[in-house]
Parts: sequence; C-alpha cells; structure tokens
Amino acid sequence: MFREFRQFALRGSVVDLAIGVIVGAAFTSIVNSLVRDIITPPLGLITGGLDFTNLFIVLKGGNFPTLAEAAKAGAVTINYGMFLSAVISFLFVAFILFLLVRWMNRLVAAPPKPFATPEDIVLLREIRDLLKGHP
Repeated sequence: MFREFRQFALRGSVVDLAIGVIVGAAFTSIVNSLVRDIITPPLGLITGGLDFTNLFIVLKGGNFPTLAEAAKAGAVTINYGMFLSAVISFLFVAFILFLLVRWMNRLVAAPPKPFATPEDIVLLREIRDLLKGHP
C-alpha cells in the first residue's frame, strides 16, 4: 500500500497540481493586495471616501460606525463590503489568468509553418500533369 501511495503521490500530474495550487495561492495573495492596497483606495476616493470593508448591515446588536466595532460587540452583521472586495479580487484574478493563459497559448500553440515544396518535385508534378494531357 505504501508503494502504491508513493507511486500515486510522485506521479507528474499530482506534483504539477500541487505546484499549481501553491503558485495559485501566492498569485491570489498578490492580486488581493493589488485590489486592497492599490485599487480600492482610489476607488474609495472617487466614491467620496467609501471604504468597502466598512459596508455592512447590522441584523442584531445595535448601530455601529465600523465593522470592527460591530464585531467587537458581537453584533450579527452582513458584510457585503467584504463580499464586494472578494468579487473585485476574483474578477482581477480571472482577468489576469485569462491574459496569462492567452499569452501562453500563443507561445506554445504557434501554428507550424508549412515547408516549401522542393523545386525538383514541383517540376516533376508539372511534367506529370503535362503528360496526362497527351495520349
């Protein structure tokens, strides 16, 4: 059983998948930082200082100016601002991955150039076609 597990775990596809998951997690943290630290602040400035992380609805527990205060008081909240940030992050990750896959497909799947037919073969074909026309 140990030998079978080792063969399974060391197969190329499993190792490739593990590497993909690790790189994907690192890539997601980079994109999340891009959204949270670079894109969201100017977007908040454009929208008049709107901070997506503090967009929430209190279902039970009173009124609170920030999500941190509501969480500290134990209020039940719907954090739709966090959801919006997650959607924006997802869209950026998806778009960047689309561009990356598109670029890689162009690199890897370049159509092969047709090779030119040698001149002697072209001449032989012409002679063959001429002979077909005469009895």
